[in-house]
Amino acid sequence: MTMSDPLGDMLTRIRNGQMVGKRSVRCPESRLRTNVLEVLEKEGYIRGYRRLDDVAAKPHIEIDLKYHEGTPVIQEISRVSKPGRRVYSAVKDLPRFYNGLGISILSTPRGVMSDNEARDANVGGEVLCEVF
Repeated sequence: MTMSDPLGDMLTRIRNGQMVGKRSVRCPESRLRTNVLEVLEKEGYIRGYRRLDDVAAKPHIEIDLKYHEGTPVIQEISRVSKPGRRVYSAVKDLPRFYNGLGISILSTPRGVMSDNEARDANVGGEVLCEVF
C-alpha cells in the first residue's frame, strides 16, 4: 500500500517512540526524511540517525531519540504542510514557534533547513513541521 504522507509517518513514529520511552525507532528511508533528520540532529532534538541496509527489505533509517533526565527532548512535533494543504511562507512572514524557543523546518530552494537558517539565508519556502 502506498503511503500518502511519509514525513508525517516519520514524525508520528518519533512522537510515539518518545511517549513510550524507546531508545530508537525505525522508518523507511527517503531523501526528504534524511534531510529533516539532519536538521533535527543539528538543532539537538535527536541524538543521531543511521542508515540500515537489510538484504531482504528496503533500506531503513534508525533514529536515536534523545532524553534529558528521563523526559523527551522533543515536547511537541507537528506537521504543518500536509499533502492536502501545502503551507508556504516568505522569509519576512516566517512563523516563530513558541516565541523562538522551538523551530520550524522548511523546504527551500537551497535545501531543507531550520527557520533561523532560512532567515539568515534570506529565503522562504514550504513549512514542513514545527518542533519544540
